[in-house]
Parts: sequence; C-alpha cells; structure tokens
Amino acid sequence: MSIEFQQLGRVEYLPTYEAMQDFTAARTAETPDELWICEHTPVYTQGLAGKKEHIFNPGDIPVVPTNRGGQVTYHGPGQVVAYPLLDLKRAGYFIKEYVYRIEEAVIRTLLHFGVTGHRVAGAPGIYVRLDDPASHALLAQRPMKKTETTDPGGVDVPAARAAPDFTGLGKIAALGLKVSRNCTYHGVALNVAMDLEPYTRINPCGYAGLQTVDLSTIGVCVGWDEAAELLGHKLSRYLAP
Repeated sequence: MSIEFQQLGRVEYLPTYEAMQDFTAARTAETPDELWICEHTPVYTQGLAGKKEHIFNPGDIPVVPTNRGGQVTYHGPGQVVAYPLLDLKRAGYFIKEYVYRIEEAVIRTLLHFGVTGHRVAGAPGIYVRLDDPASHALLAQRPMKKTETTDPGGVDVPAARAAPDFTGLGKIAALGLKVSRNCTYHGVALNVAMDLEPYTRINPCGYAGLQTVDLSTIGVCVGWDEAAELLGHKLSRYLAP
C-alpha cells in the first residue's frame, strides 16, 4: 500500500499535532498510510523527556508540550517538517528500523545537494561537519555494534557508551516520534533556510552548546518547495515495506 501525500503548506503547530492524534486514533487496519509535509509558524515543542530548564528564553515564541519522544526543538519558517503516519505492523518493521529509514531518507536528500549527513551514536538526528559539509570521512562516534568487556570477575558486560561529542558538528535535521497501537506520528524536521536565532534560546534536543545549522548557512541555496518535494519522495521510498 503506497503512502498518500498531503502538502499542508505553512500551518500552526498545535492544530496539526491534534490532527495527527485524531487521525491515528481513528485509523483502522485498512486506513492508507499518509505523509504530511508542512512548515510551521514559530514554536518550541517539548517532548515527554523535556525539561523546562532547556528553554531559557522563549520570548514571544509559544511552547507546546507534546507526547513525542525527546527533548525540546524549534520549528519555524524555512524548515521542512515531515510527518509519516504509518502502520508499522503492516509495513513489517520495528521502531529501530523506522528511525534508521527516516534518517537514511534525510541523508539521501542531503546527498542530492552535495552534503554528507552523519549519524551520531546516542543522539538521533542528522549532523554535518561544519568545516567541510561534503566530507565523507566517517565520524569516530558513529553508531557501531556494541563491544563487550570482561569485568574482573570474568563476566562479559556491555561497554559503556560515551556522551555524544558535537565538536565540529552542526545539527541539520531533528527527529521526534510517537508510536501508538503500532502506528506512528510526529516525524522529522530538515532545516533549509531559516532564522536560526531561536535555537540560541534553548538547548537543542537537550544538549547545551549544540549548534544548529540549515542548508543555507553551509552554502546550499535551495527553495523550500524543492527540498520538501525531494524529502517527501525519499521518505516515501525508504519507508516502503
């Protein structure tokens, strides 16, 4: 079953969030999957793990609590927001692979514009090298299979994961997801050509000092419509069963 596209244009966040909840609550096993593409008027959204101290100067930008995973992020004009409304049971894969597929769609979108997107272990989303956004050099902290260590008692235990190090990196796409009855909502936001100042008023995704970038600040001039169409097609391809 193919994904039906809905191009929403520029919309307020809260009514869109409520519409996603209503769609998910009402869907049945026969309901077609949908992919909503939009941009939002300025808003901070706080995930279930969100802490108030990560929003230290909201000013006149509203803060909306949500039931997605993760911490705080910002949405605003010049950002492509994609909400896949999928039945994962019907698609035949689980949440971990779902996250991977969304990230891969973003990476492939960036590659079209000559930018290399990177994953960082323990920090969902897509990042770019600030000194060379086209560099294919692998990050030392990319996701890898966990290694095992042996404690003095001879018992194998999982190796500890170091906290993410964002030195030299900028975050260009953020994920925040929710799964209810095997069905997904919320999604991914790709920064295209934004006013990035609102990010300086928060700890993006709960990380103090994490720099947020968009395509325009790393030298890629592309319109919102073109980026939205491309990301939509990549998501439709990589989220297919």
